[in-house]
Amino acid sequence: MVKICCLGAGYVGGPTMAVIALKCPSIEVVVVDISVSRITAWNSDQLPIYEPGLDEVVKSCRGNNLFFSSDVEKHVAEADIVFVSVNTPTKTRGLGAGKAADLTYWESAARMIADVSKSDKIVVEKSTVPVKTAEAIEKILTHNSKGVKYQILSNPEFLAEGTAIQDLFAPDRVLIGGRETPDGRRAIKALKDVYAHWVPEERILCTNLWSAELSKLAANAFLAQRISSVNAMSALCEATGADVAEVSHAVGKDTRIGHKFLNASVGFGGSCFQKDILNLVYICECNGLPEVANYWKQVIKVNDYQKNRFVNRIVSSMFNTVSGKKIAILGFAFKKDTGDTRETPAIDVCQGLLGDKARLSIYDPQVTEEQIQRDLSMNKFDWDHPVHLQPMSPSSVKQVSVVWDAYEAAKGAHGLCILTEWDEFKNLDYKKIYDNMPKPAFVFDGRNVVNPQKLREIGFIVYSIGKPLDSWLKDMPAVA
Repeated sequence: MVKICCLGAGYVGGPTMAVIALKCPSIEVVVVDISVSRITAWNSDQLPIYEPGLDEVVKSCRGNNLFFSSDVEKHVAEADIVFVSVNTPTKTRGLGAGKAADLTYWESAARMIADVSKSDKIVVEKSTVPVKTAEAIEKILTHNSKGVKYQILSNPEFLAEGTAIQDLFAPDRVLIGGRETPDGRRAIKALKDVYAHWVPEERILCTNLWSAELSKLAANAFLAQRISSVNAMSALCEATGADVAEVSHAVGKDTRIGHKFLNASVGFGGSCFQKDILNLVYICECNGLPEVANYWKQVIKVNDYQKNRFVNRIVSSMFNTVSGKKIAILGFAFKKDTGDTRETPAIDVCQGLLGDKARLSIYDPQVTEEQIQRDLSMNKFDWDHPVHLQPMSPSSVKQVSVVWDAYEAAKGAHGLCILTEWDEFKNLDYKKIYDNMPKPAFVFDGRNVVNPQKLREIGFIVYSIGKPLDSWLKDMPAVA
């Protein structure tokens, strides 16, 4: 029996290994993590992450050929293939601070693998890492090999949270990069054989190591660029009376462009997009390509601009102040069908409103109060460095309440902000909400979830990203 061990039981490692175990019953798969509480959760009825379909996959394999353990060294030593899916946060200090990836966890993992291994291993990069990381890992392993042979492969993940299980069942492509040597090609084939249990051969792409590493950063940069492009157009649509949904539809009909990732919003979030673009910027700068670096920086600048523009629109619409006013926040996760709040635009919007002394009432069906309060207390990039967590200040806590019902959040609120496109927000009784709000009552739709005209007929003043402006809003232009 081939044995696979995955270092890291997070958003990537857990679901990926669960699907490999499901599709490859002849392979033993063990997911290990130094966090005992996380492993305990994976072995319980309440998994540590929310992902549609994940529960069923885990429960059908767990205890058969899928195991979760905190005995890291034992299972790494026994494995034939070791996936490394540890954190690669953005550096907060030192060389490359604010842009470069911090490879501390990766280096520790490599040294541990070298220490405990007594048999040859294929080590697979699953985390998103800078180009040439494999070379550094290879040096650590070979200089501490004690006669053990290692092959390093890059196998980046291309999962979208909310559809991760579906993406794993039917991926657009599986990318495997390795050394162009006989041993390297054998290692590529060994990993390819695992995926070939359920992925058609034409969808398994094999490249050199550096192409695979860079492809992950490039893919995320391209996707984020599309979002920033349509968000930039949304500002122009509002200024001219165009409708961004109609513009996106027309543009997306061009087969050279396509319709995906052209939905205007309050901005992109998630653990990957900003982090990977900053990493790409740093790599470009280190390779003497400042013009390329500046191009990718602009994608993040437009994303920040969109969030600031949204906050400014709220404040200017409500008589240029939200001080002391209750604002309902519907949705805190960075997208629907996930409880993930990493880099969610909601953090910046909430912090902007708190800066103007608003009182916030927040509802999200999958995000806990503890998580929301923690997110609002963090500095930039703190979410990726757990040791740097700070407690909320007492004054901030008083300004934020977290409730478990959209109607409770909206009750008595001067304004309603939709920041995550949860399906339930489309079907709320907005007449009931309107009747329980002070007048004028405002809706600020950061995800284009609601029908603006229907809400205006109820009596709301409505702002929807990239849509023709309400006459009230035209009289109170937002400061850019």
